[in-house]
Amino acid sequence: MRTIAHLSDLHFGRTDPAVLESLESAVIAAQPHVVVVSGDLTQRARSHEFAQARDFLAGLPRPQIVVPGNHDVPFYNVLKRWLMPLSNFRRYIGRDLAPFHADEEIAVLGLNTARAFAIKNGRIGSAQVAKACDLFSGIRESALRIVVTHHPFAVPAGDNPKAIVGRAKMAMAAFADCKVDVVLSGHLHLSRAVTSETLFAGEHAALLVQAGTSSSTRRREEANAFNLLRVNGGELTVEQHAWNPGGFAVVAEDRFRRTDGGWRTAS
Repeated sequence: MRTIAHLSDLHFGRTDPAVLESLESAVIAAQPHVVVVSGDLTQRARSHEFAQARDFLAGLPRPQIVVPGNHDVPFYNVLKRWLMPLSNFRRYIGRDLAPFHADEEIAVLGLNTARAFAIKNGRIGSAQVAKACDLFSGIRESALRIVVTHHPFAVPAGDNPKAIVGRAKMAMAAFADCKVDVVLSGHLHLSRAVTSETLFAGEHAALLVQAGTSSSTRRREEANAFNLLRVNGGELTVEQHAWNPGGFAVVAEDRFRRTDGGWRTAS
C-alpha cells in the first residue's frame, strides 16, 4: 500500500499563514510515501516567494516530486522570462525539471508544462512524453505509473477548454500505450478526479486527478484543499482534504479500480 500527498498551487506571495500551518501538520500526519506538488509554488516567481516555498517544502516528508507552473515564470521581467524563465525555480526548488521517484509499488515522474511564451496556458512536448514512456518501460508491470504536470488534461463542464494542456491528445495516446495510470495536475484551483476513457482514445484508461489550491487566498468555488491518494493493489482512493478554521479534514472520496482496460470508477 502507498499513500501519495498531492498539493498544488501554493502561491507563496498570496498565502494564508493559518492554512499553511494546518497544511504542514496534515501532510506530516498522513505519513505519505511521496509528496507531489503540481506547480505554481509562487505568485509572481520572485526570489523571496521561492525562498518561502523552499522553506515550507523543507518541513514536509520526502521524497518529493515538484514541478513548476505558469506563475513560477517571471511575469513583469520580460527579459528574464524569455532568457531564464525558470532560473529561480532551479535555484530554490530543484534543477531537475523531470524529477523521478520509483519503488516496488509506484513510479512518479514530474514533467514541466510551463512555457515562457505562454502567460497562463501550458504545453507538453513529444520529447517529454517519449522520455516518460522510456522511463516507465523499466518499471515492473504491477507498479502504479504516475505523471505530474501543472496544467490539466481535463476541465469541468463549462470551464474554458483552453486551460487543457497543449498537445494533450498526443500525450494521452502515448500514455495509454505505455500504461500510465494517473496524471496529477492543478492550475484550476478546483479538485476533481475522473477517468480518461470518455475524453481520450486509447486502450488503457488513466485517472486524471486535479488538486485545488492548497494555500492561496485566491480561491474559486472551494476551500483550500489537497489530495491524498491511497493505493492498495488494484484499488485507488482519492481523498479531498479541505481546510476550515479547525484544520484540514476529508470532505470527499472517489474510489477507482484497475481493470484490463485501465482504471474505472468503483461501484
